Amino acid sequence: MNQRKRLFLVPLVAILIGSLYLFFWPVPITPGAWTPSPAPPLTASYQQNSKLATITKISMGEGFAPEDIAIDSQDRIYAGFDDGRVMRVNADGTNPHVFANTDGRPLGMMFDADGNLILADAIKGLLSISPSGVITVLSTEVYGSPFRCTNDLDIAADGTIYFTDASRKFPLTDFKKDIIEHKPNGRFLAYSPDTKATRLVLDNLYFANGVAMSPDQSFVLVNETGRYRIHRVWLTGTRQGQSEVFIDNLPGFPDGISSNRRDKFWVALVTPRDATLDKLLPHAFLRKAVLRLPTFMQPAPKRYSFVLGMDENGRVVENLQNGAPDCYAQIANALEHKGSLYFGSIGEATVGRYQIP
Repeated sequence: MNQRKRLFLVPLVAILIGSLYLFFWPVPITPGAWTPSPAPPLTASYQQNSKLATITKISMGEGFAPEDIAIDSQDRIYAGFDDGRVMRVNADGTNPHVFANTDGRPLGMMFDADGNLILADAIKGLLSISPSGVITVLSTEVYGSPFRCTNDLDIAADGTIYFTDASRKFPLTDFKKDIIEHKPNGRFLAYSPDTKATRLVLDNLYFANGVAMSPDQSFVLVNETGRYRIHRVWLTGTRQGQSEVFIDNLPGFPDGISSNRRDKFWVALVTPRDATLDKLLPHAFLRKAVLRLPTFMQPAPKRYSFVLGMDENGRVVENLQNGAPDCYAQIANALEHKGSLYFGSIGEATVGRYQIP
């Protein structure tokens, strides 16, 4: 074989091997095809702004990704790091220290009527942490099916804990696989402290995420991150047990949601919609190829601050954003407390605080 032919064949073989890998190497997803509606432009109710440029950062100590926050009766702030520690600081940001360590990944959290911190741990399940820091496991499965990614929660006035298992297939460390696969792997659940039983409330959700009770306890909301929408499940009245879409086609990925217990739900859009991912969603085969690419070439969350306030009818009444390079990015949860919003994040090492005008 002469030199010229060899120079021609080497890149040809490399391209062939690369193509075989890109399109046929086994991957742990079986994508479903879905064509999303065009992403709404960032105008009108979603008009771009820089309101969240005034966020102040509260250090919780050394650690990363305090996804959710809770505040106790003494105004002390709690947040869980990605190494399993639940940290606590005083209201003024002083004295950060370890309140408990789940040895898992603490995500959604809220205090119950007895002062216990109820926590959705992505690895350990639904937990209760006493005021002294003692951890009790409440639930790890439903109908014999183990949780894979316990995510967020809210607590009803009767003590029922409504929570999500984001994906019955993938753990939190592989959340991107669930989003790219785009199958209804998530479920919405309820735990009764009286019977200690867990039941299924809503199944077949595309990455089930944030949970929020309505102020009058008539319904509960659950975020469906993978489909850019929020569901409402009726708990009382003639529609009890029925569900409907509360708001659809959001301009970002809804992560956490909370109620201020009066007139507003706060929805954290952890990152704006990704145009490339939206174009890939109708093409299952191509999404397998994307998963074979190096991580830096795959769709990823962008640095952006995005929080919406909604009324009980799903109408956007507050629009808080900041797209500056130094923004408090990837807000995963927003909690209103005494005139301020407190933010958890998967892209920061601190908790954010924004004074509501």
